[in-house]
Parts: sequence; C-alpha cells; structure tokens
Amino acid sequence: MNELIEALSNSSGLFGYLLIDMAVAILLLGGIRFTMGIIGKIDTTDELSKKDNFAYGVSMAGGVAAMGIALSGAITGELAGSYLIELFGMLVYGFVGLLLIKAGRYIHDKFALPQFNKQEQILQRNLSVGIVDGASVIATAIVVRAALIWVEGIDIQTFIALISAWIVSQIMLVLITRVFEWRFARNNGVTFQARLESGQLALAIRYSGYLISTAMSVTAASYFIIYDAQNIWNGILQWALMSLLLMIALTLLTGLAKRIVLWGIDRREEVEDQENIGIATIELATSFSIALLLMALMS
Repeated sequence: MNELIEALSNSSGLFGYLLIDMAVAILLLGGIRFTMGIIGKIDTTDELSKKDNFAYGVSMAGGVAAMGIALSGAITGELAGSYLIELFGMLVYGFVGLLLIKAGRYIHDKFALPQFNKQEQILQRNLSVGIVDGASVIATAIVVRAALIWVEGIDIQTFIALISAWIVSQIMLVLITRVFEWRFARNNGVTFQARLESGQLALAIRYSGYLISTAMSVTAASYFIIYDAQNIWNGILQWALMSLLLMIALTLLTGLAKRIVLWGIDRREEVEDQENIGIATIELATSFSIALLLMALMS
C-alpha cells in the first residue's frame, strides 16, 4: 500500500498533463462533427438522428477515429516540461492534424475517386462510400500520427516536415487506388468506382483494408528515418522511397497471406461477383495483420 501511495504521489504531475490532453482531445473530437456540418453545409443532427443516415454516421465515425489517432501522436506528457507547453503543443498539433485530415479527404475525393461525388453519395445513404470515406481519413491520420512522432519542436521546419510527410502519404494512397482499380477492371471489365457507386459493400470493405494497411506501411517506413531539421528534404526523400518499397512488400506478402488464409476459395468471385462481406472482412483483417507485423518488424 505504501508503494502505491508513493507511486501516486510521484505521478501527481502526470494527472495534470492527462487532464490537459484529454480536455483538448475531447474538444477537437467534438469539433469533427462541427466542421463536417459547416464544410458540408449539413445539419448533422438531422442526418444522424432524424434521417438515420448510416452512411453519414460511418463517415463521421471515421473522422472521429482519425482525430483520435492523430492526437495520440501529439501527446508528450511530462516530456513537454510544463503544462503551458503541453497545452500549446496539443492545440497546435491538434488543429494541424484536423486540417491535414480534412485536406486528405479532399485529395481522396478529387484524385483517388474522382468519378463520383462522394459527399452526395453519402447523403444518399450509400454505405459503401461512407465506409471508404471513413477508411480514407483513418489512413491519413495514421500517417499524420507517425509524422507527429517523427518531428521535434514547433517551428517552421516542423510544419514543413509534417506537410511533406502528408504529401507522401497521399501519393501512396492514390497510387494504391490506381493499382486496385487496374486489377479490378482487368478482372471484371467494369470500373471499380462504378461498382462502389452502385453500393458494392464487400468491395468497399476490401478497399478499406488496402487504404489502412498502405498507411501503416508508410508509418513503418518512418522508423528508418532520423529527424534532422537541417536535412528535412533528405529525410522526406528517404521516407518516400522506403514507403514505396514497403508498399510493394506489403502487396506481395498480403497476396500470399490471403491465398493461404482463404485456400480453396475463389476470392474474386466471392467478393466481386457474390458480394460476400465475410470474405471481404477476412481480407481486410489479413491486410491489417500483415501491415501490423511489418510495423513491429521495422520498429
């Protein structure tokens, strides 16, 4: 008991940091709904509770999860040195993370999936598009978190590094989408985006796995790069090259793992023709597992 009391007394400062971090986090998490409503010119209460728009709810859930993931990279606790520095850091990094997540959603809409209006589809209750939208912002947040952990301090060099890492992540996510589209069109003779717009739920789940696991591979690449404020561009270039290599490795390993896990099952027919949500979910879990193992191996 004495040891417990002593440990608690020694951690009294930690509770102060915890209070600051949680207060800022809850404020910014609530801001996700506010900003989605303002930017989309939507009454979120109407969409979520009156219209019971599940697609919009899933999309917002992705945004809330993304904000939490990004904020987890901004927390420094007692390493900050003072409550004021921790508060300032959380607020600054939190707002930067929020902006990068919103910008990532825009890039995904305009460059990864430009053939339909994602916001319009979500308002029309297209759950498949809602799932993909949520996965895309979570993928962006995973890389934002890695960048926040990678950088040091709060200055112009820090923000250049953050934005550069974000750009790398967006290039990787658009690239994996193009590869996914090419493979789908080759096997089906119809575009992936057309199927997604039609509400193909299993396809949305599979694609979400690709997005999130790709972001995790970009995160794993950051473990190789030491942050140097004087050589930011060299670090970013190394990160981009390593991300590309790990993305290729992830694609090969995931393909092999899926063949073994789903041995004897025609994955293309089950997911793309029969819309088998169970098989698609197993594929997502396999992609996530391989990416997690890569992260653990590289850390």
